[in-house]
Amino acid sequence: MKVAAEVVMYATGACPYCHRAEALLRSKGVNPTVIRVDQNPALRREMQQRAHGRHTVPQIFINGLHVGGSDDLAALNHRGGLDSLLQTPPQA
Repeated sequence: MKVAAEVVMYATGACPYCHRAEALLRSKGVNPTVIRVDQNPALRREMQQRAHGRHTVPQIFINGLHVGGSDDLAALNHRGGLDSLLQTPPQA
């Protein structure tokens, strides 16, 4: 699959859900930008603002669209919607 989307994932190093989400993305050919919120508290606040108050990790964004966490990403994939999102280039 040709990936055109920009994927950003807020994560921590010890989070198994983060690892699961990253593995799913990598299986689709995505090399996500991973922002480690455990290394910088200001980035966690940024994540919470972008994710409309959600404070758990991971929080995943595809082309700036908030997809949600690991379970949300897996559900999107199961419904068949993930591939089309990943094939859409970011808007300029």
